[in-house]
Amino acid sequence: MKKKPFHHLSDGTFRNPEGSPERESNFKWSFKIFNKEKKKLNMNIPKGYVVEKEKVLSDLEKFKDDDFIGWIGHATFLIKLGETTIITDPVFSKNAGPLFFGPKRFTEPALKLSEIPKTDLFLLTHNHYDHQDMTTIRRFPFKDAKVILPLKLGKYFTKNGYSDVNEIDWYDEIQVNENLKVSLLPAVHWSKRSLNDTNKTLWGNFLIEYKGKKIFFACDTGVGNIYKDLGNKFGPIDLTLINIGAYNFYPITPYKDKSSYHTNPEEGLSVAKDLRSKKVIGMHWGTFVLSLEPIMEPPKRFKDNATKYGFKEKEAIIFKIGEIQSLKNLLSYN
Repeated sequence: MKKKPFHHLSDGTFRNPEGSPERESNFKWSFKIFNKEKKKLNMNIPKGYVVEKEKVLSDLEKFKDDDFIGWIGHATFLIKLGETTIITDPVFSKNAGPLFFGPKRFTEPALKLSEIPKTDLFLLTHNHYDHQDMTTIRRFPFKDAKVILPLKLGKYFTKNGYSDVNEIDWYDEIQVNENLKVSLLPAVHWSKRSLNDTNKTLWGNFLIEYKGKKIFFACDTGVGNIYKDLGNKFGPIDLTLINIGAYNFYPITPYKDKSSYHTNPEEGLSVAKDLRSKKVIGMHWGTFVLSLEPIMEPPKRFKDNATKYGFKEKEAIIFKIGEIQSLKNLLSYN
């Protein structure tokens, strides 16, 4: 009988890669403390960090025949590679939670769902509400898109009219077309949507390979030994997109700026370094208040600390919400 992979448990749930940090045992969530501390945050994102809608639409037209990457907000990106347009973890709702509950967004998506271009590939990393947005999934205008997602998440799509749904395990790969391959790789995270479904669905990072270039799209992740292993097996990576927000839960937890399953800006850089990344984009900030760091702290710390992790300042990239860049420009070293 074939031996179960380490991340598959006998009760049908999943766990993080061997050697990953354990969840902080002193983490006892308190809405009271969180809401009290949240009121102290300055919620005004500087205007220069958001692109005007007219420019977003004109840039979409400008780059329509090029390969490009554009940030819609949080972990939602449009990535065009040849004839294939990819969307990642699309969240277009006003809040990240069931019905009207959960954190409300303080910046609008760069585009409305009705304004996104024809999308051919839908990538979902895990089931948390700020990544798996059921309202977006139900209203998504391109249900003929190929969906690639971790194990046990397919039902959310098949019951909503999607025709090409592909559940895969860590290290599985799908050849999308002659020039494009997508693999699911391990991440250090967890899954939960209700009171009794903890870790019953898998989570993971995506490796997108296109014409000899490698783009690593991170699920929410914490640090872990797995990233040096992935760097050795799959690196060097041309461009990594990684979470750099939602890391400070102090004083709910005893430690400031530290989360088991969300890298802080410096840890995001360290993961990118372990992956042998040439460039790295910091995402997962500037949209929802999921933790208690100042809202503009993640991009500042990310840029300020880039050189400590072997990146030149221009190799640690912060997008504006709505920014679109050609892939050629992003990967250029001029």
